[in-house]
Amino acid sequence: MFELKSGDKTLSLASPIVMAIINVTPDSFSDGGQHHSFEKACAQVDKVISQGAAIVDIGGESTRPGAASVSEEEELARVIPVIEYTAKNHDVWISIDTSKPQVMEQAVAAGAHIINDVRALQEPGALAMAAMLDVPVCLMHMQGQPQDMQDSPEYDNVIQQVNDFLSLRVDYCLAAGMSRENIILDPGFGFGKTLEHNYQLLAKLPELHSLHFPVLVGLSRKSMIGDLLQRDINNRLAGSLAGAMIAAQQGAQILRVHDVEETVDALTVMSATMASLHN
Repeated sequence: MFELKSGDKTLSLASPIVMAIINVTPDSFSDGGQHHSFEKACAQVDKVISQGAAIVDIGGESTRPGAASVSEEEELARVIPVIEYTAKNHDVWISIDTSKPQVMEQAVAAGAHIINDVRALQEPGALAMAAMLDVPVCLMHMQGQPQDMQDSPEYDNVIQQVNDFLSLRVDYCLAAGMSRENIILDPGFGFGKTLEHNYQLLAKLPELHSLHFPVLVGLSRKSMIGDLLQRDINNRLAGSLAGAMIAAQQGAQILRVHDVEETVDALTVMSATMASLHN
């Protein structure tokens, strides 16, 4: 059984939990601009926690395909006030969605418990910073960068190559002094993958558990749902829930989602059904 520890907080991953997406950005693919102001972001934090989110993932730089980069100063100005508000007003786990070492450092100082890095600590100084901060870190696979990752992604074997990349990043983390208990893995749905690649990963998600770390899955409202169902960004709830439940049944411990209440409800039904198998 996996659990996360950060300071004096412990989070059990014995059953799947929900991580709520809080994008404090004007240009994220699904909710860009909706929570861009401090007030709106804080209101969304309050809402998702009331709906059952175990973790709130706060990000100040969009990583959608083609997204422009954001300066360190701008990213800090977006996320730090929201992290401070959340830490002051809620007893919840806080994740900072960033690849920048200084944002990691200031976010943890402001109250964040987890670093969620789509670049798997490959930016200069990020690995050393994460090791020094000694908090759980999510390492994600991405082929390319957000600006070009969906241009023409290719793999000989997507499952094996994602596994190999994450295994190598784990080795770097351990060599840098991070503990195994502080590592979470994310196959990176939609980050440098075609529609076929994404569903191959979802179908064979248990293979990622061969590395023996908790797995985070984020496929909420993504193009792998929209392109398959021919649904626009505002009509992907059913597909997102189906993907989340398949991921949970395939062993994912953390589900990163936009639609918290609906995902929590679906997980509750699944958990009750699984519990009844043993009665």
